[in-house]
Amino acid sequence: MHIKQDMVDFVISLLNNKIPDSYYYHNVEHTLYVMHNAVEIGKAEKCTEKEIELLKTAALWHDTGYISTYNGHEEESCVLVQQYLPGYGYDADDISRICGMIMATKIPQSPKNKLEEIIADADLAYLGTEQAAVLANNLFKELDALNLLLTKASWNKTEISFLKNHHYFTAYCKQYRQQAKNDYLNLLIKQDLI
Repeated sequence: MHIKQDMVDFVISLLNNKIPDSYYYHNVEHTLYVMHNAVEIGKAEKCTEKEIELLKTAALWHDTGYISTYNGHEEESCVLVQQYLPGYGYDADDISRICGMIMATKIPQSPKNKLEEIIADADLAYLGTEQAAVLANNLFKELDALNLLLTKASWNKTEISFLKNHHYFTAYCKQYRQQAKNDYLNLLIKQDLI
């Protein structure tokens, strides 16, 4: 099954028009990145076509709540999903599962089933890539724009703590993302000691 292109276009337009320009990390590119990773991880974890459709839909909508709030955006994303997804043919069970996946991306992550584990990993897959430092810096810039008291030193300490406590849930990310994430963490620790 495929998600409807008009729904994808609607969400992309919503994000492009309503997300502030200062959201250097939580933007359309991040949403599309999470969708791509959700599909990649979902296929590796042997999900059915229906499960892949639900993963893609959850990834598409997971950060839409940012259009109205920063803190608690996951809950707001679920409100939007409940409002709009019936119009795209999703039933109450699908919407409930999608909301569960969206809530699984909330930090600290606490997924309760396989699909929630996949989207949780898809959302933070970048930590285990060569793009980790660039994307983390985009998140720092975004948070800095929201909180003028944030310093690079305090951010690095937060990032190190976050990485030490984070773990991937899926076999795929444990195999293909964990080592690069460890390398990134070690790099941050070395920089912090300088």
